[in-house]
Amino acid sequence: MSTGTGQREVLLVVHPDRDTTKGAAQEVARLLSAAGVQLRVLGEEVRDLIEGGGDGVCCTVVAPERDPAAGTELVFVLGGDGTLLRAAELARPAGVPVLGVNLGRVGFLTEADSDAVADTVRRVVDRRYRIEERMTVDVTVTLAGETVARTWALNEASVEKGSRERILDAMIEVDGRPVSSFGCDGVLCATPTGSTAYAFSAGGPVIWPDVEALLVVPSNAHAMFSRPLVVSRSSVITVHVDPDGFPGVLTCDGLRHIDLDRGCRVEVVAGRVPVRLARLWDDPFTDRLVHKFSLPVKGWRERHARTGP
Repeated sequence: MSTGTGQREVLLVVHPDRDTTKGAAQEVARLLSAAGVQLRVLGEEVRDLIEGGGDGVCCTVVAPERDPAAGTELVFVLGGDGTLLRAAELARPAGVPVLGVNLGRVGFLTEADSDAVADTVRRVVDRRYRIEERMTVDVTVTLAGETVARTWALNEASVEKGSRERILDAMIEVDGRPVSSFGCDGVLCATPTGSTAYAFSAGGPVIWPDVEALLVVPSNAHAMFSRPLVVSRSSVITVHVDPDGFPGVLTCDGLRHIDLDRGCRVEVVAGRVPVRLARLWDDPFTDRLVHKFSLPVKGWRERHARTGP
């Protein structure tokens, strides 16, 4: 569980839909303020939303480009997985944990549902949470041997075709050795955390978070061999955009976008800096998987048994 003394401060990140987040944001702010925890927010509109709830709640507004999570105890997120990924982008440089309350749909990365806001805040106030480190990937883009971009991802780095009318001609290499080349919509390089996100939708396997591995998932590949690959954490994955093909685009966590010229090479390795997630309960990942995806856990015959007259 978390420990610490002195003045406490939390960065609150909310989904931009005011109608969805208004009540929850005001409740979180009121409860934290009553417990003596200071609150930071991003932007004047978020401050106005929260302070509009009354109760004498005050917020400090910080700009995203000024390392807003530095010095805070926690980044508290109200929204879905997209909002949490945006919050992770702010929290990772400061080494601050992220705690999500799901106001979206699946919310696989979030820790609590919208009906548990008050209990979640109480646990934060009492420091009744533990920290779980999640693997990231570091991504380097090169062209003709020159580095043109560096970025990272918590879920996945996706190399995709630049326009819907075109196809991406790509070569996949693992540890400097070619594996396969084909035309496709894209190639996803995912972490275990990201295996339940975009990679899952593209047909990849679910990987438990404590498995030290990287996942490669081709998307709609025109090839006989285009199965997902699970490789070692120490492996180097390279996606080479064909110099005689069409340009592409690199998208990381759906947030960071980099245009890829013909001939670009995208190298993906295990990240040096993890993302720290705050966990309230010790439930196993299996239970989370079943709950979030509403998986049937009764036997087929039991679920389809006909009742008598």
